[in-house]
Amino acid sequence: MTVIGDWIEEAAARWPGAAYLEEARGTGTLTYAGLRRSTRAWARRLDDVGVPRGAAVAVRVPDPLSYATALVGIVGAGRVAVPLDPAAPAAELSRVLAVARPAAAVCDSRDGLPPGLAVLGPPAAPASTRRGPGADPPTACDPPAAPGLPAASATGGIFLCTSGTTGAPKGILLAEDQLCHVAAGVAGHHRLTPADRGYCSLPLFHVNAEVVGLLATLSAGACLVLDRRFSRRGFWELIGSQRITWINAVPAILTILAMDPAGARPARRLRFVRSASAPLPPSVLGRFEHAFGVPVVETYGMTEAASMITANPLDGPRKAGSAGLPVGTELRISRQTGYPAAECQAFEVGRVQIRGPGVITGYAEGSPPAAFDREGWLDTGDLGHLDPDGYLFLAGRSDDVINRGGEKIYPREIEDLLLAQPGVRSAAVVAARDPVLGERPVAYVVPAREGPERGLEDDLREACHAALPRHKRPSAFFLVEELPLGPTGKVTRRRLRELAFGV
Repeated sequence: MTVIGDWIEEAAARWPGAAYLEEARGTGTLTYAGLRRSTRAWARRLDDVGVPRGAAVAVRVPDPLSYATALVGIVGAGRVAVPLDPAAPAAELSRVLAVARPAAAVCDSRDGLPPGLAVLGPPAAPASTRRGPGADPPTACDPPAAPGLPAASATGGIFLCTSGTTGAPKGILLAEDQLCHVAAGVAGHHRLTPADRGYCSLPLFHVNAEVVGLLATLSAGACLVLDRRFSRRGFWELIGSQRITWINAVPAILTILAMDPAGARPARRLRFVRSASAPLPPSVLGRFEHAFGVPVVETYGMTEAASMITANPLDGPRKAGSAGLPVGTELRISRQTGYPAAECQAFEVGRVQIRGPGVITGYAEGSPPAAFDREGWLDTGDLGHLDPDGYLFLAGRSDDVINRGGEKIYPREIEDLLLAQPGVRSAAVVAARDPVLGERPVAYVVPAREGPERGLEDDLREACHAALPRHKRPSAFFLVEELPLGPTGKVTRRRLRELAFGV
């Protein structure tokens, strides 16, 4: 069984002086030799304070390089990392910690932490170095491995919580073998090699940055450049100066970049941009690829599957609007939950269900009941269909479906149409109450330009009238400055539904 500690030891032996992590806007660097030193030091530190292997350790550090170093080192030392949002309010921290129940925390302060929880500083071993010749001491100076450092059994992992916005939060333990399976699948599918340099500005307390970013990079012996946040200003200059070969992004980032492509010329080294965390509108994909000439690889994943479930291939066909083909995971479309399953035909919308080595088989103790059937299939809560080639097309979340007098409406179909219209930067469609039909669709639209957009609402209404049947046309259009977004750029539909229900 492969574990993270094995990957760290092997990478440090093969590429000791090569950079594993770098700061996008600084000089901080973590080499593979430095990662090994840090991991061994974490193992000794946790042993010394009595945190056993397999125990949970919370991580909340504002600096991305320090955060990533601690997270990977703790998992490599055979413990379970519990990534926390450094900006989360006390109530949110309490909610997560109550489910995760860590034995200790690595934090910059005690604010928001429960009394009695041990707070640890980083171990007294160098982890970060500076760029330049001679920055790394010889590997012979590495301290010996801590007694019993995990190498043959998986005891570590990552513990995450669902948002809990529609009910009690669910704890998700991703064991090392699951993490390794998916991370290796990401690296293989994207053809990552030691020559690659990825860019990631996504939050390190979410599974995408952890598995697709940190662990897939480790699996490939590559380098990941970490940014505190995405900024459009100077973005392509940064990508060029850092010699980036692939970008880990979300649709919101691609939308912003595609809005103002004038004068931007991505470096030739850039192989592809990866899109995840939310469906990518075909109109945005088309504008981005036309403007920059860089392929966009749309993917689909979820925390319960340790991130990636499906992905479009690097070398076509990449199908616009599709999340691609399954990668290391079984996937089916079913007409209902439960057993026995009734699988859908091609193009028939149903419930997306998954199982496989990277998919959990149950939630943590104390979590609400899970949607697993007796054959181990997990109902994702997403709706979609497969085409005859096996490509997945998502229609939306099952709880986002709008029921207008018994007619089911999938918001994504309307949203894709709105996003393809001139003058629209982003859009979301949700249900509003209707005294006769129960629900009706309404649209929230962010104009592409600041200031009053005269005639935009009339243009959108006309476009919907021409392209959609009557029951799918939004009954109202609300022009807003921005949509409520989560940390990964996903629209917080719950907040929009609350607004729409008051209409």
